[in-house]
Formats: sequence, structure tokens, C-alpha cells
Amino acid sequence: MILAEKKERSMRSYAIAFIFFLLLCLWFENVEFLFNHTTQSIAADLLDDEDPVSGDILDDDPVGRLKVFVYEIPSLYNEKRVERDPRCLTHMFAAEIFMHRYLISSPVRTLNPEEADWFYTPVYTTCDLNEVGKPFMFNAPRVMRSAVKLIATSWPYWNRTEGADHFFVVPHDFGACFDYLERTAISRGILPVLQRATLVQTFGQRNHVCYKDGSIVIPPYAADPEKLQSHLVPANTFKSIFVYFRGLFYDYWNDPAGDYYERGVRAALWEKFKDNPLFNISLERSPTYLEDIQNTVFCLCPLGGALRSPRLVEAVVFGCIPVIIADDINQITLPFSDAIPWEEIAIFVAEKNVPILDIILTTVPADAILMKQSLLAEPSLKQAMLYPQPAQPGDALHQILNGLARKLPHGDGVFLKPGEKILNWSVGLSSDLSDMFI
Repeated sequence: MILAEKKERSMRSYAIAFIFFLLLCLWFENVEFLFNHTTQSIAADLLDDEDPVSGDILDDDPVGRLKVFVYEIPSLYNEKRVERDPRCLTHMFAAEIFMHRYLISSPVRTLNPEEADWFYTPVYTTCDLNEVGKPFMFNAPRVMRSAVKLIATSWPYWNRTEGADHFFVVPHDFGACFDYLERTAISRGILPVLQRATLVQTFGQRNHVCYKDGSIVIPPYAADPEKLQSHLVPANTFKSIFVYFRGLFYDYWNDPAGDYYERGVRAALWEKFKDNPLFNISLERSPTYLEDIQNTVFCLCPLGGALRSPRLVEAVVFGCIPVIIADDINQITLPFSDAIPWEEIAIFVAEKNVPILDIILTTVPADAILMKQSLLAEPSLKQAMLYPQPAQPGDALHQILNGLARKLPHGDGVFLKPGEKILNWSVGLSSDLSDMFI
């Protein structure tokens, strides 16, 4: 009996090793028919054994579980800024615009602030763009501080909690620190008047001065979902690329040596693997970029200062296994981490192990690759990473509201006692304290 069991385990190990060997050969030899036949058979067996759907939480409906009051403030804080520069609608921080537009007509909106669970102030802090379309954050603290002062003096609801039942969408690089360079963001810190509010942001690095406990971490805006749909390739297309990355490896303006840009990870990737045939990495984004991702097994998503890149979204939407390169991954909050099983769909690599990344990825078991690919094929997972217009059930906007609903009911410490004050309006950098921002 024991010998039979050992023989069975041994045969199973040999089978897995043989499949992995075939996959490695196929990446080099492109034996498409055999690859498709083998992977489809194994994937079918895996799906029969266990349903890989990430969980019912992705399908939660926030309607009936919370009510949101939207402050009506002058359009110079929001829509006028888009009119001045429509590029705001297509950059990676456009979630702040889409959240506002969705809530205006959402069934969770209430016009009666007395019954509201949450209060929302529509401020577009990333809608001052420079000549190359990047947010210019100099005015952002003053814009936000001015908006908070407006709602605090026009309605009674901010003052009774000092913002503890309010949420703000601050999707910039370092969230409510309002700076694109980490060292200056750290020196600035989170805007003092937002210290009690819930922040909805793309920045998710815990134990960092720019991350507030209880924040809802969201994906960046990658592209119009209809545009993504137009680039889909057949699901059974052979994945001819092993590892893929497009983007900067050096900050040629601020850090040409690559000493601290993205903590040196991208520079190390380039120097080590630029000539490796397994790695398709380049500065140039090809016309077939989105098709290439679908033809790739592993998509590199180096952390850098924060995992805020659209690459993570593109990888999930197009079924490419994200390779998240970051130290101390337990200190990172990925988008909608309470709803998306990142540990099951991604590969995590410490920054110090970048030099052996080729070894790490070529030794990932074939059955693990296939299981991750089957999970990534789940439509609800893809929907949760996107911001379609108009909004659709289960999309990123609904996931934000689900996150807010899961924070209810508010705790005893939300409402201040009569005469109690916690926030200090006079705290902050002198450049942030002016109310002039137009």
C-alpha cells in the first residue's frame, strides 16, 4: 500500500515536471497546437475540481447598504477644471472625475443630508496638467483646503465629525500628500484637514506617512473599457512572450543614474535582462502593446514608490500574470484587496531578487501558472478594475461604494463631543494655507 502511494506521488510529480518542460520548450519552439491541447485539458480539470471565482464580494450591490450626500459646490472645483483641460478625463487619476459623475445619478445618493452615511466633496485635485499631460500638484493642497473650508462654513455636517464621516477621492501618486516625488511628499505629509476623513486613493503603502489607515485603495484609470475591448485577441491565442515590460527604466531628468528612481528596480531590470531572450522589455511602447500583453505569460509590475501604474490593471484585464516586484509585500495594500485574491493571481518578488528573476519565473510550476490564468479569466475580476462610462454593476466605482458600506456603522469615536476640536486649520506648509487657487 505504501509503495503504491509513493509510486502514485512519484508519477504525479513526473507528470507535472514533464508539463513544465513542455511549456518551456514551447516558449522557445512555438509548438502552438500541442500547447493549446495540453493547457486546455489541464485547465478544464482544474475548473472541474475547484471553482476559481474570487468570491461573491465582487458582486456585492451597494444599493440599500449606504446613502451618500454629495456636496454641491461651485463648478470651479470640478467640472470647470475639466472644461479647461479635457486631458483630465484620460489620465491615470481620472477616477476622481468618474466617481463624481457616477454619484450624481447613483441610487445610493441622498438629497437629505440628515440620513446620509457618508458625505462626498467633488474636488478634482489632479486636473492641473503640465505640457506633457502630467498633473501639476502645486495648487492641489490649496484647492482641497479651500473646498473643505467651504463645506465646513456652509453646512453643519463637517464640524460635527471634522470629516470622519466624509470621504475624498485623492488618486495621485502619494494621495493626500499631493506631490509626485516621494521625498517631498514625505516632508509634506497628508493634508492636515483630511486627517480624519476616509481617503480613496491609488497609493497603498502601509506604514508610510502618505498612507492613512482605513483608506480604500483603488486601481488607476487605465483606458476606456470599450477601447480595451477593441484590442481583445482570441482566448486560445498562443502566449509567445514569456516576460513583458514597457516603460522608463531611468528618470533621466531627476535620477539619470537610476540610484533611487523606482528604488533602482527598473534600472536593475534593464541592466540584467535587456539581452535575455526570455525578457521582452523596452522603452518603446509598440502599436500592438495591448495585444502583446495578451500574448504574454508574465507582466512585470515593479512597485517603485507605489503600485499605481496602469500596468497592473492591463495585466489583470488581459489575463497576464502580474509580477509584483516589491520589498515587504505585507506592507502593501493592493486595489480592493478585500475583494480580489491577489496572492492567488499574482507572483510576488522581493526587490533584492531582481537579479535572479529569470530563475524565479522559469521555476514557477505549470499547474500554478494555469490556475492563475484561469482565475484571471473571471469576468468579474476584470470588471472590478475598470471605470466604464456609464458605470456598470461590479465595476471599480461599485467596489469603492462596497468598501464604504463595509465600514458602516460608524464607530463611537466619529462624532465629536460639544466644543471638542481635533483638527487645526492653521497647520501645514505656508504655501498650502492660502485660499487662492484659481
